[in-house]
Amino acid sequence: MAVVNPVGGIGGAERVLLDLLRFGQAPGVTFVVVALGGGPLVEKAAALGAEVEVVPMPERLAALGDSPVRAGGVVALAKTALGTAARGLEAARFSRALCERLVARRPDVVHSNGLKVHLLLAPLRGRVPVVWHLHDFIGERPLMRYGLRAAAGSAAAALCISRAVGEDARRWLPGVRCEVVPNGVDVERFSPGGAVAELDRLAGLPEAPAGTARVGMVATYARWKGQEVFLQAASQVDARCYVVGGPVYRSSGSQFSLEELKGLAARLGVEGRVGFVPFQERVEEVYRALDVVVHASTRPEPFGLTIAEAMACGRPLIASRAGGAAELFEDGVEAVGLPEVSAGSLARAISGLLADPVRREALGKAARAGAVARHSSERFAADVLGLYRSIAEVRGH
Repeated sequence: MAVVNPVGGIGGAERVLLDLLRFGQAPGVTFVVVALGGGPLVEKAAALGAEVEVVPMPERLAALGDSPVRAGGVVALAKTALGTAARGLEAARFSRALCERLVARRPDVVHSNGLKVHLLLAPLRGRVPVVWHLHDFIGERPLMRYGLRAAAGSAAAALCISRAVGEDARRWLPGVRCEVVPNGVDVERFSPGGAVAELDRLAGLPEAPAGTARVGMVATYARWKGQEVFLQAASQVDARCYVVGGPVYRSSGSQFSLEELKGLAARLGVEGRVGFVPFQERVEEVYRALDVVVHASTRPEPFGLTIAEAMACGRPLIASRAGGAAELFEDGVEAVGLPEVSAGSLARAISGLLADPVRREALGKAARAGAVARHSSERFAADVLGLYRSIAEVRGH
């Protein structure tokens, strides 16, 4: 099996990929990972036994994306469309070269792990079965949805990470086989017991007094993940707060910078009690250090991997109920769900949990039980391999 990933950094989609490599090991199954950029993913995939090849995507192609269009209206749409068209020849050349390298490896199935990659692999149509792993709502991508629709004939199937993503995919990709396979987490690694991160040291803050409540969110710096709202809520609660993560993708305009977020914290007057922690290798230790975990996405979440991870760690959680996130937890039992994330609603929910340790404990216990029952990586990998085999068998006939 060949897996093509658009970056060499590690975000949610890459953590899912690494789980597939780890838990998908089975007789007769070998993985080749082709990363379109260097980074920690390359080393980690190799450590899991995958053969790894880096095929650098030209920087001008990597920077293309329609994320700015969503907020910029018609002008942004026109600029993005023109920029994409101007890179057309360069993209076609890179696409052909990438596909030829994949064909030479003679994989049974190619797993495409990002929207740009889905388009780049379109020339494989009829040559190698390609599975599109859909980590996003296609309908929210003003340009990409039409490109994917045009390239849909190259997809043997679309692997959808939630029912919400599946419904969206069926609307925009009629005729494509859409299979819902929710992401999983390693419930042995992500567990309540174990080492705890020293968040103040990692953030460069003086150690907080004993008994200080700690609230945090773990996410890439994608603008829709809600760091801005979280910082605004932090200004309204009595707690030390942590923003954990960083930029991963190279698409222009799609992410906050660390400087932007620190500037906002300063303007809000919370820089002394908000810590910024870069992505951590052992993110489970971060969850264990938090009294409350926050998921603050301001748009419907395709899945919400941090929700499942925090649940597995037995942490009390506040999360958006929009999109696929609502499928992950029983509201009021395993987490506190917010119908809409705003600074005010988030601050009220945080303050309510911090004032009620008994409820926090009950939520954490129920969350852990729910994660073990529904969100294991073993279940996820088995479902993906089952899809691979069904596609390979059809091709064999």
